[in-house]
Amino acid sequence: MLSDVMTYFGLKRTLDHVGYFETQEQTNLFKELKPQIRQGRLIAITGVVGCGKTTTLQRLQLELSSEKDIIISRCLAIDKDKVNVGVLMSALFLDLSTEKDAKPPTHPELRERKLLALIQKCRKPIVLFVDEAHDIHHSTLVKIKRLIELVRQNGCTLSVVLLGHPKLKNDLRRPSLEEIGARTNIFSLEGIRGHQVEYIKWLLSECIYDDYLPEDLITDEAIEFLAQRLTTPLQIEHYLQRAFEDAYQAATKPVTRDMAEAVLNVGLNDLEPRLIRHGYNAKVLAELLNIRVSEVNSFIHAQLPPGRTQDLRDQMLKMGIPLYASEGN
Repeated sequence: MLSDVMTYFGLKRTLDHVGYFETQEQTNLFKELKPQIRQGRLIAITGVVGCGKTTTLQRLQLELSSEKDIIISRCLAIDKDKVNVGVLMSALFLDLSTEKDAKPPTHPELRERKLLALIQKCRKPIVLFVDEAHDIHHSTLVKIKRLIELVRQNGCTLSVVLLGHPKLKNDLRRPSLEEIGARTNIFSLEGIRGHQVEYIKWLLSECIYDDYLPEDLITDEAIEFLAQRLTTPLQIEHYLQRAFEDAYQAATKPVTRDMAEAVLNVGLNDLEPRLIRHGYNAKVLAELLNIRVSEVNSFIHAQLPPGRTQDLRDQMLKMGIPLYASEGN
Protein backbone atom coordinates (compact mmCIF):
# COMPACT_ATOMS: atom_id res chain seq x y z
CA MET A 1 0.00 0.00 0.00
CA LEU A 2 2.93 2.35 0.60
CA SER A 3 3.62 2.78 -3.12
CA ASP A 4 -0.07 3.56 -3.72
CA VAL A 5 -0.03 6.21 -0.99
CA MET A 6 3.10 7.76 -2.45
CA THR A 7 1.60 7.89 -5.93
CA TYR A 8 -1.67 9.36 -4.63
CA PHE A 9 0.14 12.20 -2.83
CA GLY A 10 2.87 12.74 -5.43
CA LEU A 11 5.69 11.59 -3.17
CA LYS A 12 8.91 10.62 -4.94
CA ARG A 13 10.45 9.11 -1.80
CA THR A 14 9.53 8.07 1.74
CA LEU A 15 9.59 10.62 4.55
CA ASP A 16 12.44 9.08 6.55
CA HIS A 17 16.21 9.62 6.10
CA VAL A 18 15.62 12.65 3.90
CA GLY A 19 18.63 14.74 4.85
CA TYR A 20 19.85 17.40 7.22
CA PHE A 21 17.49 20.19 8.29
CA GLU A 22 19.72 22.94 9.61
CA THR A 23 18.64 25.36 12.32
CA GLN A 24 20.55 28.30 13.78
CA GLU A 25 20.77 26.43 17.08
CA GLN A 26 22.52 23.50 15.38
CA THR A 27 24.89 25.85 13.54
CA ASN A 28 25.80 27.45 16.87
CA LEU A 29 26.25 24.01 18.42
CA PHE A 30 28.82 23.07 15.77
CA LYS A 31 30.69 26.34 16.36
CA GLU A 32 30.94 25.41 20.04
CA LEU A 33 31.83 21.77 19.42
CA LYS A 34 34.63 22.06 16.88
CA PRO A 35 37.11 24.02 19.06
CA GLN A 36 36.41 21.67 21.98
CA ILE A 37 37.09 18.62 19.80
CA ARG A 38 40.43 20.05 18.69
CA GLN A 39 41.52 20.58 22.32
CA GLY A 40 41.25 16.99 23.51
CA ARG A 41 38.08 16.82 25.56
CA LEU A 42 35.42 14.41 26.75
CA ILE A 43 32.19 15.69 25.22
CA ALA A 44 28.60 14.52 25.67
CA ILE A 45 25.77 15.46 23.29
CA THR A 46 22.34 14.45 24.55
CA GLY A 47 18.83 14.59 23.17
CA VAL A 48 15.53 12.74 23.34
CA VAL A 49 14.72 9.75 21.14
CA GLY A 50 14.11 10.84 17.56
CA CYS A 51 15.45 14.39 17.87
CA GLY A 52 18.09 13.83 15.18
CA LYS A 53 21.23 12.86 17.12
CA THR A 54 22.50 10.39 14.54
CA THR A 55 21.78 12.74 11.61
CA THR A 56 23.55 15.56 13.45
CA LEU A 57 26.49 13.25 14.17
CA GLN A 58 26.79 12.33 10.50
CA ARG A 59 26.74 16.01 9.51
CA LEU A 60 29.38 16.90 12.11
CA GLN A 61 31.64 14.08 10.92
CA LEU A 62 31.19 15.23 7.32
CA GLU A 63 32.18 18.81 8.17
CA LEU A 64 35.19 17.72 10.23
CA SER A 65 36.29 15.39 7.45
CA SER A 66 36.10 18.19 4.86
CA GLU A 67 38.25 20.45 7.05
CA LYS A 68 41.02 17.79 6.94
CA ASP A 69 42.81 18.82 10.12
CA ILE A 70 41.41 16.11 12.39
CA ILE A 71 41.24 12.31 12.18
CA ILE A 72 37.86 10.69 12.80
CA SER A 73 37.36 7.34 14.49
CA ARG A 74 34.05 5.64 15.30
CA CYS A 75 32.98 2.91 17.68
CA LEU A 76 30.61 0.70 15.67
CA ALA A 77 29.85 -1.90 18.36
CA ILE A 78 26.08 -2.27 18.70
CA ASP A 79 25.80 -3.65 22.26
CA LYS A 80 26.86 -0.46 24.03
CA ASP A 81 26.11 -1.93 27.47
CA LYS A 82 28.94 -4.40 26.74
CA VAL A 83 31.36 -1.78 25.41
CA ASN A 84 34.45 -1.31 27.58
CA VAL A 85 37.60 0.73 27.11
CA GLY A 86 39.21 -2.22 25.32
CA VAL A 87 36.51 -2.09 22.63
CA LEU A 88 37.00 1.67 22.23
CA MET A 89 40.77 1.24 21.93
CA SER A 90 40.21 -1.46 19.31
CA ALA A 91 38.12 1.03 17.32
CA LEU A 92 41.00 3.50 17.47
CA PHE A 93 43.51 0.85 16.40
CA LEU A 94 41.39 -0.24 13.43
CA ASP A 95 40.71 3.31 12.22
CA LEU A 96 44.22 4.71 12.72
CA SER A 97 46.37 1.80 11.62
CA THR A 98 47.67 1.81 8.05
CA GLU A 99 48.43 -1.91 8.14
CA LYS A 100 46.02 -4.42 6.66
CA ASP A 101 44.27 -6.66 9.19
CA ALA A 102 45.93 -4.80 12.06
CA LYS A 103 45.11 -6.39 15.41
CA PRO A 104 45.46 -4.51 18.70
CA PRO A 105 47.58 -6.27 21.34
CA THR A 106 45.63 -8.12 24.00
CA HIS A 107 48.07 -7.36 26.83
CA PRO A 108 46.91 -4.10 28.51
CA GLU A 109 50.32 -2.41 28.95
CA LEU A 110 51.46 -3.29 25.44
CA ARG A 111 48.09 -2.22 24.02
CA GLU A 112 48.33 1.25 25.57
CA ARG A 113 51.93 1.75 24.43
CA LYS A 114 51.15 0.65 20.87
CA LEU A 115 48.11 2.95 20.73
CA LEU A 116 50.11 5.95 21.95
CA ALA A 117 52.75 5.27 19.29
CA LEU A 118 50.05 4.99 16.64
CA ILE A 119 48.42 8.26 17.70
CA GLN A 120 51.81 9.99 17.68
CA LYS A 121 52.37 8.91 14.07
CA CYS A 122 49.12 10.57 13.00
CA ARG A 123 50.37 14.06 13.93
CA LYS A 124 46.81 15.38 14.01
CA PRO A 125 44.11 15.64 16.68
CA ILE A 126 41.89 12.56 16.83
CA VAL A 127 38.22 12.33 17.74
CA LEU A 128 36.41 9.11 18.64
CA PHE A 129 32.62 9.18 18.24
CA VAL A 130 30.46 6.85 20.33
CA ASP A 131 26.73 6.80 19.54
CA GLU A 132 24.09 5.38 21.94
CA ALA A 133 26.52 6.06 24.79
CA HIS A 134 23.82 6.23 27.48
CA ASP A 135 24.23 2.45 27.89
CA ILE A 136 27.98 2.58 28.59
CA HIS A 137 28.94 1.53 32.11
CA HIS A 138 30.15 4.24 34.49
CA SER A 139 33.49 2.50 35.04
CA THR A 140 34.11 2.70 31.29
CA LEU A 141 33.46 6.45 31.36
CA VAL A 142 36.17 6.81 34.02
CA LYS A 143 38.62 4.87 31.85
CA ILE A 144 37.78 7.03 28.81
CA LYS A 145 38.76 10.08 30.85
CA ARG A 146 42.05 8.39 31.78
CA LEU A 147 42.74 7.47 28.16
CA ILE A 148 42.29 11.11 27.06
CA GLU A 149 44.70 12.20 29.81
CA LEU A 150 47.24 9.54 28.84
CA VAL A 151 47.24 10.74 25.23
CA ARG A 152 47.60 14.36 26.38
CA GLN A 153 50.57 13.45 28.60
CA ASN A 154 52.19 11.94 25.53
CA GLY A 155 51.95 15.28 23.70
CA CYS A 156 48.99 14.35 21.48
CA THR A 157 45.28 15.17 21.33
CA LEU A 158 42.34 12.77 21.65
CA SER A 159 38.72 13.80 22.10
CA VAL A 160 35.86 11.40 22.75
CA VAL A 161 32.35 12.49 21.77
CA LEU A 162 29.50 10.57 23.41
CA LEU A 163 25.96 10.78 22.02
CA GLY A 164 22.99 9.56 24.00
CA HIS A 165 19.66 10.18 25.67
CA PRO A 166 19.26 12.88 28.36
CA LYS A 167 19.89 10.09 30.87
CA LEU A 168 23.58 10.37 29.94
CA LYS A 169 23.63 14.05 30.92
CA ASN A 170 21.92 13.31 34.23
CA ASP A 171 24.31 10.43 34.96
CA LEU A 172 27.34 12.65 34.35
CA ARG A 173 25.98 15.25 36.76
CA ARG A 174 25.49 12.81 39.62
CA PRO A 175 27.82 13.45 42.60
CA SER A 176 29.15 9.89 42.36
CA LEU A 177 30.42 10.64 38.83
CA GLU A 178 31.99 14.00 39.63
CA GLU A 179 35.41 12.70 38.54
CA ILE A 180 34.09 12.44 34.97
CA GLY A 181 31.19 14.87 34.89
CA ALA A 182 33.26 17.84 36.05
CA ARG A 183 35.65 17.20 33.15
CA THR A 184 32.97 16.70 30.51
CA ASN A 185 31.56 19.35 28.19
CA ILE A 186 27.85 18.58 27.98
CA PHE A 187 25.67 19.87 25.14
CA SER A 188 21.91 19.43 24.71
CA LEU A 189 20.55 18.86 21.21
CA GLU A 190 17.13 20.49 20.82
CA GLY A 191 16.68 19.29 17.24
CA ILE A 192 13.79 21.03 15.49
CA ARG A 193 12.10 22.32 18.65
CA GLY A 194 10.64 25.73 17.79
CA HIS A 195 10.97 25.02 14.06
CA GLN A 196 8.36 22.27 13.61
CA VAL A 197 6.27 24.11 10.99
CA GLU A 198 9.37 24.93 8.95
CA TYR A 199 10.54 21.32 9.26
CA ILE A 200 7.24 19.85 8.04
CA LYS A 201 7.17 22.12 4.99
CA TRP A 202 10.85 21.43 4.26
CA LEU A 203 10.30 17.68 4.63
CA LEU A 204 7.38 17.68 2.21
CA SER A 205 9.20 19.87 -0.31
CA GLU A 206 12.10 17.38 -0.29
CA CYS A 207 9.79 14.41 -0.87
CA ILE A 208 7.25 15.62 -3.46
CA TYR A 209 7.59 15.88 -7.22
CA ASP A 210 8.28 19.31 -8.69
CA ASP A 211 4.72 19.80 -9.95
CA TYR A 212 3.29 19.40 -6.41
CA LEU A 213 3.16 21.84 -3.50
CA PRO A 214 3.05 20.95 0.24
CA GLU A 215 -0.46 22.46 0.52
CA ASP A 216 -1.64 19.93 -2.08
CA LEU A 217 -0.93 17.22 0.49
CA ILE A 218 -1.91 18.76 3.82
CA THR A 219 -3.61 21.97 4.95
CA ASP A 220 -1.81 24.71 6.86
CA GLU A 221 -4.17 24.11 9.79
CA ALA A 222 -3.16 20.44 9.92
CA ILE A 223 0.52 21.39 9.77
CA GLU A 224 0.06 23.87 12.63
CA PHE A 225 -1.72 21.23 14.71
CA LEU A 226 1.00 18.61 14.19
CA ALA A 227 3.68 21.21 14.92
CA GLN A 228 2.03 22.00 18.26
CA ARG A 229 1.74 18.36 19.33
CA LEU A 230 4.95 16.83 17.93
CA THR A 231 8.49 17.89 18.71
CA THR A 232 10.91 15.52 16.96
CA PRO A 233 11.58 14.58 13.32
CA LEU A 234 10.83 10.95 14.18
CA GLN A 235 7.36 11.80 15.50
CA ILE A 236 6.55 14.09 12.58
CA GLU A 237 7.65 11.58 9.95
CA HIS A 238 5.69 8.78 11.63
CA TYR A 239 2.41 10.63 12.10
CA LEU A 240 2.54 12.34 8.71
CA GLN A 241 2.89 8.93 7.10
CA ARG A 242 -0.07 7.61 9.10
CA ALA A 243 -2.16 10.64 8.14
CA PHE A 244 -1.37 10.10 4.45
CA GLU A 245 -2.30 6.41 4.72
CA ASP A 246 -5.66 7.22 6.34
CA ALA A 247 -6.37 9.96 3.80
CA TYR A 248 -5.57 7.58 0.95
CA GLN A 249 -7.96 4.96 2.30
CA ALA A 250 -10.65 7.64 2.59
CA ALA A 251 -9.81 8.95 -0.91
CA THR A 252 -9.34 12.43 0.56
CA LYS A 253 -6.74 15.05 -0.26
CA PRO A 254 -5.33 17.24 1.28
CA VAL A 255 -5.06 15.97 4.88
CA THR A 256 -7.16 18.15 7.18
CA ARG A 257 -6.67 19.09 10.82
CA ASP A 258 -9.37 16.60 11.89
CA MET A 259 -7.60 13.79 10.05
CA ALA A 260 -4.26 14.77 11.58
CA GLU A 261 -5.83 14.83 15.03
CA ALA A 262 -7.34 11.38 14.50
CA VAL A 263 -3.98 9.68 13.91
CA LEU A 264 -2.27 10.95 17.06
CA ASN A 265 -2.11 8.22 19.67
CA VAL A 266 -3.95 8.71 22.94
CA GLY A 267 -1.27 8.95 25.61
CA LEU A 268 1.41 10.20 23.21
CA ASN A 269 2.89 12.40 25.94
CA ASP A 270 1.98 10.29 28.97
CA LEU A 271 4.61 9.64 31.61
CA GLU A 272 5.84 6.25 30.35
CA PRO A 273 6.61 7.23 26.72
CA ARG A 274 8.08 10.52 27.93
CA LEU A 275 10.46 8.71 30.29
CA ILE A 276 11.50 6.26 27.58
CA ARG A 277 12.33 9.13 25.20
CA HIS A 278 14.77 10.38 27.82
CA GLY A 279 16.37 6.94 28.24
CA TYR A 280 14.50 5.73 31.33
CA ASN A 281 12.65 2.45 30.86
CA ALA A 282 11.29 0.49 33.83
CA LYS A 283 14.46 -1.60 34.23
CA VAL A 284 16.74 1.48 34.26
CA LEU A 285 14.52 3.23 36.80
CA ALA A 286 14.41 0.14 39.02
CA GLU A 287 18.23 0.00 39.09
CA LEU A 288 18.56 3.72 39.83
CA LEU A 289 15.97 3.67 42.62
CA ASN A 290 16.98 0.23 43.93
CA ILE A 291 13.41 -1.08 43.71
CA ARG A 292 11.60 -3.81 41.79
CA VAL A 293 10.52 -3.31 38.17
CA SER A 294 6.96 -4.12 39.24
CA GLU A 295 6.99 -1.17 41.64
CA VAL A 296 8.23 1.13 38.88
CA ASN A 297 5.36 -0.02 36.67
CA SER A 298 2.92 0.59 39.51
CA PHE A 299 4.32 4.11 39.94
CA ILE A 300 4.02 4.87 36.22
CA HIS A 301 0.39 3.72 36.17
CA ALA A 302 -0.52 5.57 39.40
CA GLN A 303 -1.19 2.38 41.36
CA LEU A 304 0.95 3.10 44.46
CA PRO A 305 -0.20 4.67 47.74
CA PRO A 306 0.12 8.50 47.71
CA GLY A 307 2.97 8.52 50.24
CA ARG A 308 5.08 6.03 48.30
CA THR A 309 4.30 7.82 45.03
CA GLN A 310 5.53 11.12 46.47
CA ASP A 311 8.68 9.47 47.84
CA LEU A 312 9.61 8.01 44.44
CA ARG A 313 8.71 11.24 42.68
CA ASP A 314 11.02 13.22 44.96
CA GLN A 315 13.88 10.78 44.35
CA MET A 316 13.43 10.98 40.57
CA LEU A 317 13.28 14.75 40.50
CA LYS A 318 16.55 14.92 42.46
CA MET A 319 18.13 12.74 39.77
CA GLY A 320 16.92 15.09 37.03
CA ILE A 321 14.42 12.58 35.66
CA PRO A 322 11.62 14.43 33.76
CA LEU A 323 8.22 13.72 35.30
CA TYR A 324 6.27 16.59 33.79
CA ALA A 325 5.50 17.42 30.17
CA SER A 326 6.90 20.93 30.56
CA GLU A 327 10.37 19.42 31.15
CA GLY A 328 10.75 18.24 27.58
CA ASN A 329 9.39 15.72 25.18
